[in-house]
Amino acid sequence: MAISAVELTRPALIVIDVQKGFDNSEFWGPRDNLICETNIANLLEHWRIREWPLVFVQHKSDNPESPLASGSPGGEFKDLITGAPDLLVHKKVNSSFYGTPDLDAWLRAERIGQVLICGITTNHCCETTARMAGNLGYETYFAIDATHTFDRSHPDGSIVSAATLSMVTSTNLDGEFATVIDTASLLQS
Repeated sequence: MAISAVELTRPALIVIDVQKGFDNSEFWGPRDNLICETNIANLLEHWRIREWPLVFVQHKSDNPESPLASGSPGGEFKDLITGAPDLLVHKKVNSSFYGTPDLDAWLRAERIGQVLICGITTNHCCETTARMAGNLGYETYFAIDATHTFDRSHPDGSIVSAATLSMVTSTNLDGEFATVIDTASLLQS
């Protein structure tokens, strides 16, 4: 789905948990969307050229065994996340709206009503943030191909593929909490 240029007026790009710990395939398992990081880098460049607001979100787990443990190498941003954002949010839970500093308060103070969400993982922190953004009244866009996730075990022991989880996230969000888009459509608008 394409977004026309007139629909975006100083939107914030919220880049969620693009951290080195997610490269640990032994811990997380198989992932989908191998072009996720390229698409995120393209969105970052697009936002910087336009001088639109950038928000980086960093998960800082209290669990020392987590690949995203606070202070660990895995907790650091991947190399594609460069420069200073307009806002850096640290969180310990799925939603970027439950971090420090307060994302909702900052967006409202900056008079930002539109957000585009990308990052890791599609069906956890990204989807949770998109649902909250929609519920809080933000015009929310979700760059599905600038997110990725991992295969997950169902309670019955079967494996749900990352691709299926991504498709379900798109289905859950689009038209209800957000507009699901692809990076190429956004960059062409």
